[in-house]
Amino acid sequence: MRILLVEDEQLLLDQLRRQFEQAGYACDCASDGSEGLFLGQENPYDLAVVDLGLPKLDGISVIKQWRSKGRKFPVLILTARDRWQDKVEGLESGADDYVAKPFQIEEVMARANALIRRSAGFASPKMEFGCITIDTGAKRALLNNQALELTAYEYNALEYMAMRSGQVVSKTDLTEHLYDQDFDRDSNVIEVFIARLRKKIDPDNTLKPISTLRGRGYRFELGETQH
Repeated sequence: MRILLVEDEQLLLDQLRRQFEQAGYACDCASDGSEGLFLGQENPYDLAVVDLGLPKLDGISVIKQWRSKGRKFPVLILTARDRWQDKVEGLESGADDYVAKPFQIEEVMARANALIRRSAGFASPKMEFGCITIDTGAKRALLNNQALELTAYEYNALEYMAMRSGQVVSKTDLTEHLYDQDFDRDSNVIEVFIARLRKKIDPDNTLKPISTLRGRGYRFELGETQH
């Protein structure tokens, strides 16, 4: 998943980026509201984490302008303001949740994961597709309850497609959501990820969970198992 971090405290920004990248996210960063506004309008993010007290343009204005432009990705706001009115204003501007400073990084991660999951229509961190289970909290996948040895990019590709089960996902979509803005992107690498992924999650070639639609991209064919 690709996220945008908008925070003017450099130390906190570095901590957040490091934590999200360790969890397998691709991160773009902005240290003021104007830059954050531009990045959010130009790129397809899965989540934005936005501080309210930003230089140049405050966080609430950034979120309002994103929403007015039709940007629908979930937004988690960070606020040092302890007045409940500020939190309400942040949510009414179009944010989806908030964390008050000072906070534990783990809480930010948990809320971010929950927002991404809910925006894709999944209530639980564990998504089950028959014999394949994807645990978005632990960032791992299992086949017949046995953990699969996936690279971070392989797991992220699987999670992204599974959250859009039944939908066509283009190479461009995968590239934009797996890599941050500074990465030298090569769509041919996606083909390698998908080929390796197929062998790992379908070693007997019986499930056929990922189909290729020539000229269009890929589709995760398994529907979520209902309990």
